[in-house]
Parts: sequence; C-alpha cells; structure tokens
Amino acid sequence: MTSPRSFPAGFVWGAATAAYQIEGAVSEDGRGPSIWDTFSHTPGKTVHGDTGDVACDHYHRVRSDVALMSELGLPSYRFSIAWPRVLPTGGGPVNQPGLDFYSQLVDMLLEHDIEPLATLYHWDLPQPLQDAGGWTVRDTALRFAEYAELVGRALGDRIPTLTTLNEPWCSAYLGHATGVHAPGGTDAAAAYAAVHHLNLAHGLAASALRTVLPGGARISLTLNLVQARPASSSAEDVDATRHVDGISNRIFLDPVFHGSYPADVLDDLGDVTDFGFVQDGDLAAISAPLDVLGVNYYSPRVIAAPSDDNLASGQPFPATSRAVALPQPGPYTAMGWPIDPAGLTELLVRLSRDLPDVPLMITENGAAFEDAVSADGAVHDDDRIAYLRGHLGATLDAIAQGADVRGYYAWSLMDNFEWAEGYAKRFGLVRVDYDTQQRIVKDSARWYSRVIAANALSG
Repeated sequence: MTSPRSFPAGFVWGAATAAYQIEGAVSEDGRGPSIWDTFSHTPGKTVHGDTGDVACDHYHRVRSDVALMSELGLPSYRFSIAWPRVLPTGGGPVNQPGLDFYSQLVDMLLEHDIEPLATLYHWDLPQPLQDAGGWTVRDTALRFAEYAELVGRALGDRIPTLTTLNEPWCSAYLGHATGVHAPGGTDAAAAYAAVHHLNLAHGLAASALRTVLPGGARISLTLNLVQARPASSSAEDVDATRHVDGISNRIFLDPVFHGSYPADVLDDLGDVTDFGFVQDGDLAAISAPLDVLGVNYYSPRVIAAPSDDNLASGQPFPATSRAVALPQPGPYTAMGWPIDPAGLTELLVRLSRDLPDVPLMITENGAAFEDAVSADGAVHDDDRIAYLRGHLGATLDAIAQGADVRGYYAWSLMDNFEWAEGYAKRFGLVRVDYDTQQRIVKDSARWYSRVIAANALSG
C-alpha cells in the first residue's frame, strides 16, 4: 500500500443535498408550488411518475438528519433553500415558517460544529414566476436579487458562504432546450435568453448580498462545467469542441469574470439569437466580485462535428446543431455516465490557469450505483468507494499541478429524488428506504468519514 496523500491544511470536507430532492412537505407551512412540482406531476416527465412530494421527508426529520451528519463527522453541509418555501409567489411578503425552517437548520448545524454552505437556487423556481415567463424574462432576475437579499439579511450572519445559483447550464439547456427538466421547454433561443437572465440573476444577487452580509462572508457560484474533448484531431471535431466549450463554459465564465460574452459564441449563435435581451449595464452587473467558484463534476464529454454516422450513435449536444456528444468507453455509473477521474484534474487545472486568482471548491461529485441491502443489513457499495477514491486522487493531482482547490462536497448525503430519474437512481452516502424513511449508512459513508478524519487519501 502506498503512503497516504494529504490534502492541504484547512481543506473543507462536506456532503451536499438540494431542497426539492429531500425535503418533501411541498404544501406545508405556506410553501408555494415550484416548477418541479408542476413538472413532476405532469404524466411522462419522470420515471414511474415519481414526485418530490415526500422525498426523504427531511422537512420533518431535519434534527435526526443533522445528528447523522454529526455522527459521520461531516465538517460542512451544502444544502439549498427552496425559494417557494420562503417566498411562495416568488416575491411579496416572506413566508415566515419557511424562513424559520432554514434558520433552525442553520442553528442545528452550528450546534453540531457543522459549517453551513447554502445555495439560494437549485432549480425550484416558484411557479408564479414561471407563469410570467420564468428565466426567459429579466424580471425573474430582479425577483431573485430581492429574494437573495432577504435570505442574506435573515441568515447571512450564520452562514460563511452563500451560493447564488447551482448549475445554470441545467436550468437553461435541460429546462428550455431539451425539455427533460422543468419547465420542459424545447426552444434553443429561449434557452439562451435563460442563460443571460440566470447570469444576470447571479450578478444582481451577488451585489445585493454584499449590502447585507458581514464583511467576512463569501459569495460563490456553482457551475457544472463541461470537460469537452474532441473525438479526433480533425479541424471539424476540434471546432465543434471549441463551440461546446463556448456555450457550456465560457458563456457563464466570461461574463462573470471578464464582463463580456465570448465573441466566438456570439458569432456561433447568430442564427439562433441576436442576444437582444442583453441591456446596457447587464454585463457590469453580472461581473460583480466573486469569492469562490463552485465546480460540479461527474464525467467528461467527447465531442464531434455532426455526421450521419455519429448522429445515429451519439446525442446532439443541447441547444445547438453544431456538435454531437459521442459514447465513451466504460466503466459506467448507474446513470450510464463514464467514470473518468482524469477529466476532473483537467478541468480544475484549466480553471486555475484561466482564473488564477479564483479559489475553487468541488461542490458536487459522486455517483449512482445499483445499491442493495445485504443479508447483514448493510450496504457494501465498494463501487462508490472506488469512484470517490479515484476522484479525490484526481483532486490531489490537480492541487499538485497548482490548482487552488479549497474543498470537496460529495454528492449526495442521502439517496433522494433524482429529478427526471425519480427514485430509480441512488447517489447517497446514506441509503433511504422510501417506504419507511429508514436511513442506512453505507460503507462509502464510513470510508469517507475516515478520509475526512485523516485529511488524507490512503493508497
């Protein structure tokens, strides 16, 4: 066995969840409907017609769930705040019981010496805002900034880091171009309008938060950036990969960190949209100062220019006709995603090269597998341990190459409602029996606890 590889002193360890995926209680204590309530209740949109109505019942089991986090030795917990639980219509008066739930959660975490990391938006847009145009209209960005300021004022004294958005790529493209996520749109032009208004929402919220947060508080943004590799060295495949990098990565990174949209992206998309939704002052607002960039990574993509052959074997990339994502060799997770830790190293090193002054935090990384409860009552998920070991090793490789990575959050703390996949896929370190709501700590959780305690990865 090789010697343990240590993480930097002060490295932050945690696990992550999202409100709609675990909370349940969707119509209790004044919570209003979200786009995911509407979408999941629409026939044919989720596996088995599953919804988040009950999910993991975390809303009622929050105290025991926090105790479980403490038992596992988690130093930090990343959760999201449900916008419709705090502001049922997206604006107007606060729903005090909803805000109180998160205030009590934060206090419980602090009582257990667990540092809270709160995300303000993890896809659960209040349905009334969707009815008024959702992310395709700029008013939603304005309402989000008001919501952010409200939460920052109420909770910001106890939460060291507040994240504005989680994975706007998914909100824009899966929600508005492919239709596989809420609200289920299939219009590429609408998807790019959503991209801009999500970017604007982040910038306006970041500035609003600065006005109410304590001086040492950190503001972050979490992106699921695409580590895109060309299928070949041909000029066509290389250009398709450049295009995917543009519409997946630089369309978010450049306005936030450089105050502009990439010229090649604007040129590429000229036949889809004229970006007329960008108004004077928007880009300055989007590029409000940021303290941390959250990075979510699961697997890379192999990209090719479209052809009759690869369109038959691959998948058109969302919101564009200029690129195809090709199948990759295994092994795979239960989601069918290739397991490729090297892609995480490549992504982190690239980000630190391009953004040398921006600290990075891995805010999601994990895998779904076909977990089963063994005869001994335990879940022996060796495949998940191998996945985590590989990606933590990849993180150390990136740090060794100069990447400024400050922490790692495993996805997910517990099995949960996996969006369009319903309850068919299990990502958790903790198993949830959805019939009884019993929690079973998997072997991977115990293994992860030992890594955290040692701040090191054994061979």
